[in-house]
Amino acid sequence: MRRRLTLALLLIPCIAAADAAGGLQRDVVFSAYTPLAGSAERMRRLLSPLTAWRMQRQLQQAHETLSDQAIELSRERFALYVPPRAPSQGYALLVFVPPWEDAQVPQQWVPPLDRNGVIFVSAARSGNDADVLDRREPLALLAAYNVMQRYHVDPERIYVGGFSGGSRVALRLALAYPDLFRGALLEAGSDPIGSAGIPLPPAGLMRLFQQDTRLVFLTGSEDTFHTAQDSRSRDSLNAWCVFDSVTESMWRAGHDVATGTDFGRALKALQRSARPETGRLDACRQRNQQAMDAQLQQAQALIEAHEIDAARKLLEQIDAKYGGLAAPRSVELMERIGPNH
Repeated sequence: MRRRLTLALLLIPCIAAADAAGGLQRDVVFSAYTPLAGSAERMRRLLSPLTAWRMQRQLQQAHETLSDQAIELSRERFALYVPPRAPSQGYALLVFVPPWEDAQVPQQWVPPLDRNGVIFVSAARSGNDADVLDRREPLALLAAYNVMQRYHVDPERIYVGGFSGGSRVALRLALAYPDLFRGALLEAGSDPIGSAGIPLPPAGLMRLFQQDTRLVFLTGSEDTFHTAQDSRSRDSLNAWCVFDSVTESMWRAGHDVATGTDFGRALKALQRSARPETGRLDACRQRNQQAMDAQLQQAQALIEAHEIDAARKLLEQIDAKYGGLAAPRSVELMERIGPNH
């Protein structure tokens, strides 16, 4: 219900609008902004609570404020592909985070995009050398929002994906924005979640991610580094009660962009989501909650015993592992330590 309410607010303008032009479009300029891509909202969703807390303190001490949006859309360019036939329930949408700098649509992906009724959008200057928090992530969010304003998009089939380093960014976005993205296509790039690099979002968003998000791993069978990376990522997903993930291996492929056939298989897999079994999900959540509560209680006991260094170290570990699940308690305890320690 929370997913549908959020997206209903986003989709009001696009439902009434007539669909714009189809086919391949280069150097597309968007103009609409969404609060989901705003600086404060990205900080809340994508950073750990203690990291966000420290950034806010630094801004206050410098008498500065966050800018509302990190991106000036008039300066940005996007590649957009729209299939010629719109499905009756609306297009699906794949927001693609590239590792390269140019905005492009791989030519071999056009036929499966057509067959599956999937719009494809990707930003220029969003490659591996670009800043993740202030460029790659907001560009992907703004791309999704603007396509939704121009076309009739099915809110249950909005996905984020990427290749290599872009795939790692896509996983971060899927985790932080499960009320927007219904799934993620992770081609040859992934990380364990619940770490300093990919902190868990606030509890309500994490529950949506566990319940509603479909993850498809697509990696070449001979890309041994990234297949091992995928294995660690899947293990972490299971540990954090995220069970709806599948692997689509690319036979005899290395670290390569998917063929049309492999990409088509991944698109089909992405749209076959399966809600987790309730008992298994509840038991997993309870185990993690109990472990986190025990560590927070330990941190509080250390503070009360004036073992400040040990308390700080433990709180940093809790923040890295549990992220938004531990907030606001983790931040409250760190505030008790005070700025002079």
